[in-house]
Amino acid sequence: MKTESDLDNPLLKDWSGPYGGVPDFNIYKVSDFKPAIEFAIQEKLDEIEAIANNPETPTFDNTIKALELSGEKLDRIHAVYGIYRSNLSNPEFNVVDVEMSPKLAEINDKLYQNGKLFSRIESLYKSDEKKNLTKEQQRLLWLYYTDFVREGAELNEQEKDKVAKINQELATLFTSFSQKLLAEENDQYIELKTEADFDGLPEEFKNAAIAEAKERNINVLGCIGNTRSSIEPFLTFSNQRDLREKAFAIFVKRGDNKNENDTNETLVSILKLRAEKAKILGFDNFAQWSLSNKMAKDPQKTLELMESVWKPAVEKVKNDVSAMQEMVDREGGNFKIQPWDYRFYAEKVRKAQYDLDQNEIKQYLQLENLREGMFWTAGELFDLGFKQLFDVPVYHADVRVWEVNNRITGEPIGLWYFDPYARVGKRSGAWMNSHRDQQKINGKVLPIVSNNCNFIKGNSNEPVLISWDDATTLFHEFGHALHGLCSNVTYPSLSGTSVARDYVEFPSQLLEHWLAVPEVLNKFALHYKTNEPLSQSLVERIGKAANFNEGFATVETISSSFVDMKLHLTTETVDPDAFEKKVLSEINMPAEIVMRHRITQFAHIFSSDGYAAGYYSYLWADVINADAYEAFLEGNGPFDKKVSERLYKTVLSVGNTIDNEEMYENFRGHAPKSDALMRARNLPVES
Repeated sequence: MKTESDLDNPLLKDWSGPYGGVPDFNIYKVSDFKPAIEFAIQEKLDEIEAIANNPETPTFDNTIKALELSGEKLDRIHAVYGIYRSNLSNPEFNVVDVEMSPKLAEINDKLYQNGKLFSRIESLYKSDEKKNLTKEQQRLLWLYYTDFVREGAELNEQEKDKVAKINQELATLFTSFSQKLLAEENDQYIELKTEADFDGLPEEFKNAAIAEAKERNINVLGCIGNTRSSIEPFLTFSNQRDLREKAFAIFVKRGDNKNENDTNETLVSILKLRAEKAKILGFDNFAQWSLSNKMAKDPQKTLELMESVWKPAVEKVKNDVSAMQEMVDREGGNFKIQPWDYRFYAEKVRKAQYDLDQNEIKQYLQLENLREGMFWTAGELFDLGFKQLFDVPVYHADVRVWEVNNRITGEPIGLWYFDPYARVGKRSGAWMNSHRDQQKINGKVLPIVSNNCNFIKGNSNEPVLISWDDATTLFHEFGHALHGLCSNVTYPSLSGTSVARDYVEFPSQLLEHWLAVPEVLNKFALHYKTNEPLSQSLVERIGKAANFNEGFATVETISSSFVDMKLHLTTETVDPDAFEKKVLSEINMPAEIVMRHRITQFAHIFSSDGYAAGYYSYLWADVINADAYEAFLEGNGPFDKKVSERLYKTVLSVGNTIDNEEMYENFRGHAPKSDALMRARNLPVES
C-alpha cells in the first residue's frame, strides 16, 4: 500500500491555519478525491482492526473512546467531498462520486459487522464498569451498542453479507437519483421571449431572470430556472397563466419525464432494497426499522399525528380556495383554480383580506440585513458575537466566513460559512452542514458549520431581496447552525445536531419565530431604497396575516409525509405514479394542491436514508417547536433571558448526551403538547 507521503495529496494533509485548522479549498482538486478516500478508508479500517484485536480487557478508553478518535482523516475528506457533491457538482466529480459512494458505504458495514469489535462493545455495555462511567459516556456506550444491533451486528455471516451488499447498492442508487434530479434542474428552464412574458414580475426578479439567461448564454430576454427559488415566485407573481402552467409542469415533472434522467426505476429499486434490508434485520418493513431510533418509535403514532392535523388543514384549504374562486369569477375568468393558479390567487386574496402585498414586504427584506438580524438575535438570546474573516479559504467566490464567539468573553466557539446563492452544479433547496463537529476528547475542537441556500443573485449593483418564505427558511437553517455551534460536549458522535431525526428540526423551526418579532423587523427589515423600517401599520398587517395560507403549507407538506410513510410501510413493488395517486385519493388531497415533493423528485427520502420514512419529522418537530415557543410567550416575551438560557443549557449545548424526550422536558417541564401546534397554525383544536 502507498504511504501518505507517497501520495502527496492535499486532501490527506491536516487542515491548516487558525481555529484548529480550516479546509484548504484553494489547493484541492477533484482528481485528489479518489486516492485520498481510498487511503483514508484503509487507514480507518486498520484502526478499527487494531481496536477489535486489542488483547487487553475492553474498557471505555480502549474501545469507545478509541472508536471516537478513529478515522479523523476520513472525516475531514468526507466533509470536503460532501461540499463538492452539494455545491460544486460537475461531470468530472460525478464520475468520482459514482465510484466512491459504495466504497464509503462499505466502511460502515465493515465497522458494524466486525464481530470482535461488537463483542467488546457488548461486554462493556453489559459490564459493571458501565456504572462508573459519566452520564455522557454511558449515553455514548448505549448509542454504539444500539447502533451496532440496529445495523445487524447480531446477524449470521450470510445475512451480514446480504446487508452489506444492499447498502453498497443503495449508495450507488442514491448517487444516481441525486445526479439525475440535479440534471433535470440544471437543464430545464422557462424562456421569457417577450416583454409581455415578464408581466407581473417584481423588478428585482425580472433582473434576475435576465441575468440567468445571460449566464446560460440563451438568446432570449429572460430565463426561469427549474428550482424552487425561481419557480415559486414566478407562480406567485406572473400574470401569464399559460407560462405559469408551463413553469409548474417542469417543476412537478422533475424526474418523471421518461428520459435519461427519469428517476422512477431508480427509486423503485431503492424501495425494494430497503424492504429487503428491513426484513433481514428483523422488521416487518423499512418504516419500522427507520423509526426504531427516533422519538416517535412507532409509524402508527406518526400517521395519527398527521391525520389529526390533516382534516382541519384541508378544511382551511377549502375555505381559501373558495375565496380565490370568487376572485376568479369576479374577474371574468372562465376556469377553476388549478395548482399553477394557487400561489397567484392566494397572493391576490392576501392583498384583499389583509392589505398585504408580498412585493411590498420584499422591498424591506434585504438578504444582508436579515443575516445581520440573525446575528443580532443570536447575540440577544445566547450572547453570541460574529466577526467576518477574509483570510479563510473558500470553495467558491460567493462563500463568506464568520468567526462565532462568546461576545462576553470574546472566546471563539466556531466558524460559520455562508453560501447563499443558486448556481449550476449546486443542488436546490437550503441546508446546514457540519464540516467539523465540536468535541473535547483531547482538547477543545471548534465546530465548523455552513448554511447553504439558493437565493437568486441578480445584478451585482443591487441588494438581494428575498421573499418572506425565503427569509423564514434563512432563519430556519441558521437555527440548525446554532445547534451545531452551541454544542458543548466531549464526544463527536454526540455533538450538535447528532440527535434523533424527528428532534433535529426542533431548534431550527423554533428560530423561525424570531423573524417576525417587532424588535428584529424594526432594526433589520429596512427598505432597500429609503433605509426606512417597516411601518407599524405594515408590521401589524404582517402579524394579522401570519397564519394566512397555513392550510396550503400544511397540506403540501403533510401529503408528502403521508406518501413517504406509506411507501416505506409497504413491502410490495410499487408503481410510483399509481401509488402516489392512490394515497392522495385515500386522504382526499385537494385537487388544487400537489405534494411539496412528488415521489420522483423526493430527494429527502431517495438521495440517502436520512429522511426516509422520516419526512413526518418536520411536523413532529413543529409540535415541539410550537410548545417551546409558548415558554417565551408565557414569560417576558421572545427575548426572555431566563428562558433562552434554559434553552441553551438543556437543548442547544447538550447534543445527544441525554435522551431527547428527557432533554425537552428538562427545558419545558412537561412533554410537548400538540394543541400548541393547532394554536400556532390557527387550526381548530378538537375538543
